[in-house]
Amino acid sequence: MITFTRTASIAPGKTGDAIAFANQVARHIREKYGTTLELLMPIGGNPGRIAWQTRYQNLGEWEALSAKLFADSEYMGLLAKNGSAFLPGSVHDEIWRTI
Repeated sequence: MITFTRTASIAPGKTGDAIAFANQVARHIREKYGTTLELLMPIGGNPGRIAWQTRYQNLGEWEALSAKLFADSEYMGLLAKNGSAFLPGSVHDEIWRTI
């Protein structure tokens, strides 16, 4: 099992915009690809972050969805339109495997 987590730091004053965008992305991926993303915000540490998390059976499943998203003009439009809600360079991805 593979767990994928993407975090991003929210720009000052943009928490509402970031949460709305996070929900748009999760809805788009669920409706178009059948993949459910869990939305997360930290309780401790830096509170100005948001995360998307999902699980895949294997890396091939993750790679297939990633390739589809890069070719998805609607998804790429969502990213371009909502970039100002996040601090530049703050997106961080982690991929973990179950042991």
